[in-house]
Amino acid sequence: MPATIAVRVQSEDFDVAAEIADLSRGRTDIGAVVTFSGLCRDEAGTLAALELEHYAGMAEREITAIAEEAARRWPLSAASAIHRFGMIRPGENIVLVVTASAHRQAAFDAANFLMDYLKSRAPFWKKEHRVDGRVGDWVSAKDSDDAAAERWRR
Repeated sequence: MPATIAVRVQSEDFDVAAEIADLSRGRTDIGAVVTFSGLCRDEAGTLAALELEHYAGMAEREITAIAEEAARRWPLSAASAIHRFGMIRPGENIVLVVTASAHRQAAFDAANFLMDYLKSRAPFWKKEHRVDGRVGDWVSAKDSDDAAAERWRR
């Protein structure tokens, strides 16, 4: 049976426990669920908010393609990815990846793969808003994110 894949890009917050429950409800083929939840950090007290913009439509397509690739590489039962946009304050959720499989290693590997590619390929842009009222520059992509994704190339 092909993996069930769900992708959402939204401004609203999400409930991690509810998302896990939705993904696994009624599924007896799942033996492992792995989650990654990314939060907005406060950057040592200097960040008031992180503004996230995305390329609507393209972001969803790209994340879906990444999740489908994960399902081709590992025996997943289900995968879910949620990425927020808009003004996100320190401590708030930004991203959630949930993978489910009969066995834990596939779920762990697929979740790592999804996050590595999500960080390097999904069309999102971040701008920092400082507690002193200054608006920072757009945050540059990190070489470390590209390097992390590179390890999955075959």
